[in-house]
Amino acid sequence: MTVAGFTFNAFSENTYLLIDEATQQCAIVDPGCYSAGEQQALRSYIEENNLQVALLLNTHAHIDHVLGNQFVLSTWPGTPFLLHPHDLPTLRAVPSYAGNYGFPQYQPAEPTGELAAGQPVRIGQTELEVRFAPGHAPGHVVFYHEPTATVIGGDVLFQRSIGRTDLPGGDHALLLQSIATELMTLPDATTVYPGHGPATTIGEERRGNPFLQ
Repeated sequence: MTVAGFTFNAFSENTYLLIDEATQQCAIVDPGCYSAGEQQALRSYIEENNLQVALLLNTHAHIDHVLGNQFVLSTWPGTPFLLHPHDLPTLRAVPSYAGNYGFPQYQPAEPTGELAAGQPVRIGQTELEVRFAPGHAPGHVVFYHEPTATVIGGDVLFQRSIGRTDLPGGDHALLLQSIATELMTLPDATTVYPGHGPATTIGEERRGNPFLQ
């Protein structure tokens, strides 16, 4: 599995493509593309690399991670869209505040399926493990690919930081528990691709993250 990353919107949100090299199928994770230029950047990469969009996945449903959901579904019709059901209220609340955050043209989209802890998610010949990691958002999940020691982590763990918990549904103690049980149990060499900022590793954060000491 290859990971391609893009940074979109005013929140500098990381959108990821998870690419199965054997089949050229890919999953789009947390599309934050809002402007026409951002949307075109994502579409151009997919088209120029002859990728087939197989899945739309949300780690969670805060506005910066879902701005491009409808764009993906309208550009690649029939793409399954999966979200943990505990984050449906988070997703459905976005239209009520999108304008206030500077995104008046936000177009909502509804999931076509659910994510659950332990669920395998397949992209071609690549299989991801869903790990339930609430605290930043009630239905937050991360996607773990053991063969490449890779985690697509959303807003749970960052380089030398952790997700904020002051938004509706946030729970600081629960976030720390999720990090301890779902991320810090992984090998030190595991690369974490977060929802904001640079990639890091489990080992780096185990040794140097001030929020985990």
